[in-house]
Amino acid sequence: MRLNQLVGSIAEAGRSLLNRNRLGSRSVEELCVELCSSKGEAMGTAIAQEVVDAYQKMDHAQKLDFFRLLLSNYNSDRESILSCAQAYTEKDDVASFQALCIAVEGTRKDLFRSFNMAPDGTSTLVKMREDLTRLIAGHSELKAIDIDLLYLLKSWFNRGFLTLETIDWHTPAHILEKLIAYEAVHEMQGWEDLRRRLADDRRCFAFFHPGLPDEPLIFLQVALVKGLSGNVQELLAEADVQDNDKGFDTAIFYSISNCQEGLKGISFGNFLIKQVVMELRKELPQLKRYATLSPIPGFRRWLSKELAKEDSALLQAEDRKILAYLETDDWHTEPGCTEPLKPLLMSLCAHYLYYAKRGEQPQDPVERFHLGNGARIERLNWLADVSGNGITQSAGMLVNYGYELGQVEENHETYVNDNTVVVAKDFQRILSI
Repeated sequence: MRLNQLVGSIAEAGRSLLNRNRLGSRSVEELCVELCSSKGEAMGTAIAQEVVDAYQKMDHAQKLDFFRLLLSNYNSDRESILSCAQAYTEKDDVASFQALCIAVEGTRKDLFRSFNMAPDGTSTLVKMREDLTRLIAGHSELKAIDIDLLYLLKSWFNRGFLTLETIDWHTPAHILEKLIAYEAVHEMQGWEDLRRRLADDRRCFAFFHPGLPDEPLIFLQVALVKGLSGNVQELLAEADVQDNDKGFDTAIFYSISNCQEGLKGISFGNFLIKQVVMELRKELPQLKRYATLSPIPGFRRWLSKELAKEDSALLQAEDRKILAYLETDDWHTEPGCTEPLKPLLMSLCAHYLYYAKRGEQPQDPVERFHLGNGARIERLNWLADVSGNGITQSAGMLVNYGYELGQVEENHETYVNDNTVVVAKDFQRILSI
């Protein structure tokens, strides 16, 4: 019996203890009060299911009212916190410390824990946070609720509760359909695209959670190739039967997609890549190299800001003339545009990856992720993604981040402690450092 089915049976048992009409006639506010005071598991599960059912039927305005209810009625009590803090300062014992912890936590987290008792509780809480993050843009006061909910979700979705699954043609169709829908890096047009990505020279892995059994949390697509890949269109093309002799020595991680907006802010990718490397090493011991073929999503935005600076130290008058070619339709297909653009854009992109900062860390979000995971910048690739998105984001360039297994921990420590961007010789030559 699945966990959700077991919880569902408990909820039904709880409903049998209640007058269903009496419970169903209560407002969500009344149900929440009763849920907080409920002692029995069956009764609590039944009430939680009623709240979950009610939330799933709410429209935008009703959800906003619901979150305002959680904000006004279930905040931590400031006076209680100060009183408990004073008591702990004076007594410095376990009892006063525990009382302070309870006061600081408040009742909202307990309410969310109670919601999670319902058969659809986990999925509803994930959806609830997705709705909440959208509302916060116009209602910043709701951030306090998001802090509580994210705190709990991080605990419930830690690595110990996740299972790694291999995705292939034996995977149920409803999950394969979700991979097509959730692909965030290189769009899939349909089943034929997916078939190529699940071919013999490809691998796909995903994390799942028992509370969301049919929903991938994140998935990673891998190409098995000879040498370092530098063009995603070639990577996604139909396999050449003559080339597909399984003589590959390199695993290229070319797409990683987070699937649940409600789990934004919870990092799964670092665990996923490291576990996939372990799985591939067991299956294919001949693999010598592990690397990504990654987008550079912030480069064109950064370049546009540099162009807007009349006193940019990076761009000379001649550079600006050359960069004007980027405004030409299909410039990437015209040698008259690409020849002068290539050395300039490669140099500027290398500068962006190495020097452009957000605080003390790299400005590019994908770069921050991989460097924090222990990778190094391996190679910059010219016209490596000529899709509309690739041209718009990074003038068609992609970057390889290399995972040298013997250096991953050292690279991670160097980056985390000193914000050092570790680079390979191929990249150094472009950067001239």
